[in-house]
Amino acid sequence: MGADSTQPIKRVGLFTGGGDCPGLNAVIRAVTKTLIRANHAEVIGIEDGLLGLIENRMRPLEFDDVSGIMFVGGTILGSSNKANPERFATGTNPDGSPVFEDVTDRCVDHAKAAGLDAIVAIGGDGTMSACQSLIRGGINVIGVPKSIDNDLVGTDITFGFLTAVQIVSDALDRIHTTASSHNRVMVVEVMGRNAGWIALYAGVAGGADIICLPEIPYSLDSICEKIDERSRRGRKATIICISEGAKERGGDQVVKLTDPTSPDPIRLGGVGAVLAAQIEERIGQETRATVLGHVQRGGTPVGADRVLATQFGHHAAALLAAGARNRLVVRCQGQIDDIDIGAVANRQRVVPPDEPILQAAREIGTSFADS
Repeated sequence: MGADSTQPIKRVGLFTGGGDCPGLNAVIRAVTKTLIRANHAEVIGIEDGLLGLIENRMRPLEFDDVSGIMFVGGTILGSSNKANPERFATGTNPDGSPVFEDVTDRCVDHAKAAGLDAIVAIGGDGTMSACQSLIRGGINVIGVPKSIDNDLVGTDITFGFLTAVQIVSDALDRIHTTASSHNRVMVVEVMGRNAGWIALYAGVAGGADIICLPEIPYSLDSICEKIDERSRRGRKATIICISEGAKERGGDQVVKLTDPTSPDPIRLGGVGAVLAAQIEERIGQETRATVLGHVQRGGTPVGADRVLATQFGHHAAALLAAGARNRLVVRCQGQIDDIDIGAVANRQRVVPPDEPILQAAREIGTSFADS
């Protein structure tokens, strides 16, 4: 823990950045209540993520403001995934392309004018990367790892992930019944970007017959052989859980759109429909694709995410009280800990080849379409 305890923490900013995620409000609650009760500090909510810091939109958070919000999805502060201070779109060129500016100094000025001793940044890899310019500008940032994708380096898990897995698992349960009724192949596309954690965990939990991950390029031949093999055994329905970042061997990821104003301009999506069409054309079996989309981000967090978010938020407040600077709260080997926030910038945690759940799934007969 890097520390400098010469100055007590009196006033702390807090924001939620990137895509929304179940459990954000539980972290806001834990950070705010701990700082107020244990440290007699003021907490200032920064609205709409880093965009609120850029535009100087902040408001005090009192104890009662964060009571009764732990089970509420989304975030009471709002969020934005298009606000990187180092590369912020401020207008357009004559040809329609965006004009970018570095507005880091503006953010630093706003933080200083608000009297913030530190900022708690609740977000994923994009948020932690964007915060590096603030840190270079002298702002103390304590990060809390949020992501349904579970793709933040340095932590074994991010809050929001388990809720997304439960949502997808529930959907797969329902897909099973309609697939069996019509003897169909059902392709269910889930989120995850370049990391296949949601598809892997939910695919296993939901009993998917085939799981396609970004980390393991799939073979259409292998998928069709698996479907045929199941059909010969009298299993006329097949469930495929595919991550949005998955791609066919030798092919490219399916890109839904490109947003040049976003720090992460590539929007993946559509691979499920592509695969469904290929299967139906190849083997003639009726195949349908379902995209779960943003339903994976919404709603009430499961109990495990509420507990994890509370632990993360409490530890973030404890780090500030101890004088820590520029740390990221993590969970490693079951223990809440913290690491240098700079260690996770511009990196993604993907499913490794030796992931135990991957091996367990293979040995019970789940195909990853790579044979």
